[in-house]
Amino acid sequence: MTRIPGWDRTSALLQAELRHLTTINPSKRRWQMPFAAALASGLPLLIGAAFDHLDYGLISSLGGLAFLYMPNTPLSQRMVWLMACGFGMTACFALGVMTHFVPLLLMWVLTFIAILVTMVCRFYGVGPPGSLFFVMAAAIGAYAPGTVLEVPLKVGLITMGALLACLIGFFYSLYILRIEAPEPASAPPAATFDFVIFDSIVIGAFVGLSLALAQLLQMERPYWVPVSCLAVIQGATLRAVWNRQLHRVLGTAFGLLLAWGLLLLPLEKWSIALTMMALAFIIENAVVRHYGIAVVFITPLTILLAEAAILGHGSPATLVQARFFDTVLGCMVGLAGAVCLHSPRFREVIGSRLRRLTPARLSR
Repeated sequence: MTRIPGWDRTSALLQAELRHLTTINPSKRRWQMPFAAALASGLPLLIGAAFDHLDYGLISSLGGLAFLYMPNTPLSQRMVWLMACGFGMTACFALGVMTHFVPLLLMWVLTFIAILVTMVCRFYGVGPPGSLFFVMAAAIGAYAPGTVLEVPLKVGLITMGALLACLIGFFYSLYILRIEAPEPASAPPAATFDFVIFDSIVIGAFVGLSLALAQLLQMERPYWVPVSCLAVIQGATLRAVWNRQLHRVLGTAFGLLLAWGLLLLPLEKWSIALTMMALAFIIENAVVRHYGIAVVFITPLTILLAEAAILGHGSPATLVQARFFDTVLGCMVGLAGAVCLHSPRFREVIGSRLRRLTPARLSR
């Protein structure tokens, strides 16, 4: 058997990586779904702009992200999912906002949220984006400036955004179910100890670790580090995690160039709202085809979502640079967590100890 020279092996590896990076997946998603998703997150922005309170619209827009969890099932199950996810988004955001006033608890609360929400998502078989937006809502809420008296207002705003997402989801479903049949409601996956409890604890621990590292490095607004970590670590296999990390880092790099160009424009409340709606529409069209392309547009959208209320108070270059370092740090921690998560030795050593701490009926 002839041995492949080192250069040939390297060339084959690079070609395989390039193939993974450039593969465009087919999609049956109709344009009406991205349009409805853009409305769910964009209408609160337009209403906020109309009343000269874009900051209120940005908070409600977070609740509109609940629309993205709507399954392709019959109407009754769709609405239950939407209402449950809307409540979950509101609860996570409320915990994050309240933790803002106790910084020492921030890492622990975000870890708890990541563990609990990941457990719930896995137990009930929630598909992508999984626990990502719940943790993102908590992280953005935790770093949003404000006073204690503003907590009820902020929680009410995100609740109204979630209710609007349910309303848009209802009318969208009435229309779309007339032109395509729903998928049959599937049973949740087997709730094993490894899949529901062990994986969730490891994922939550690394999400908390990523935030702790960001705080240790004294990053000014480190909310994006745990979000990037969670987005990467949730891959089903180590190969999927590696692909997602490359897509996220490269997509973020190009997305930051787009964001920098947008931030140089003379944006005002109406142009910000319309730009975010356009980005949301493009993202929902692209994400099912190629994650890296979607990240190019996700990056400026999330920057506007978290920073639009204070645009003009700092340098766009500084903001773009900070976001890139946040993403790289989060992806590195997420990759390290995925290596542990998919290591049989790690699962055997840590899993056996967790089983001893878990009630017998839950450790099966």
